[in-house]
Amino acid sequence: MLLPRIIPCLDVRHGRVVKGVRFLDLKDSGDPVELAAYYAASGADEVVWLDIVATVEELELATDLIAQARRRVDIPMTIGGGIRSLRQVEALLEAGADKVSINTYAIQNPQVIGQVAARWGSQCMVVAVDARREGDHFQVYTHGGRQRTDWELGAWLKAAESEGAGEFLLTSMDRDGTQAGYDLPMLRFARGLVHRPVIASGGAGSIDDLAEALRDGQDALLLASILHQGTLTIPAIKAELAQRGLPVRWPL
Repeated sequence: MLLPRIIPCLDVRHGRVVKGVRFLDLKDSGDPVELAAYYAASGADEVVWLDIVATVEELELATDLIAQARRRVDIPMTIGGGIRSLRQVEALLEAGADKVSINTYAIQNPQVIGQVAARWGSQCMVVAVDARREGDHFQVYTHGGRQRTDWELGAWLKAAESEGAGEFLLTSMDRDGTQAGYDLPMLRFARGLVHRPVIASGGAGSIDDLAEALRDGQDALLLASILHQGTLTIPAIKAELAQRGLPVRWPL
């Protein structure tokens, strides 16, 4: 059985890590290369690096920064934001990414999921999904949460999996940055529909939130605010979860 993953997330804007609430009011949180190295040395299981303005501003991801991080990080790195071609995927993998995360472009061109999976393996293809509750369902958004799509969450997850997605990074827009706990109903809904792993994102604010998510069956937890703000550290998180009898990946 695979043990749960604790995964710091670096939301990068113009070369700096930022974090806000529900995708707004972004505040500087530091240098992405330094933070990636720090979290890797602290016992993180993976690192996710997402350029949150590359799509909106039609920018290329900074492969030089990715390469710098790769030289200092010895755990898997998932890189995403603004990917619009297989050429960019190849450049990111050559710079040191282990996986790529595609959101907006995958919605616009679902076939790219299968193309990446066919060329580099489905384990390389992470489909990122931003969704929020609308009435009795969850709706998918793109462009950093700015544009509503016609996709209902369940339909998009099933379509993306059938195209070849190896993993999903599912962010609750309602919970993002609030530190009010993960959107467990949304995550349960997603996990009940697909067979690929789902990374829970949006809302982690305390050890209790992480423990509740693991007890609920989530097996990969994305963290941002509570780490960047120094509320918790990865060693403290893993030690406390282990103390509560929950599985974590050791050694630190």
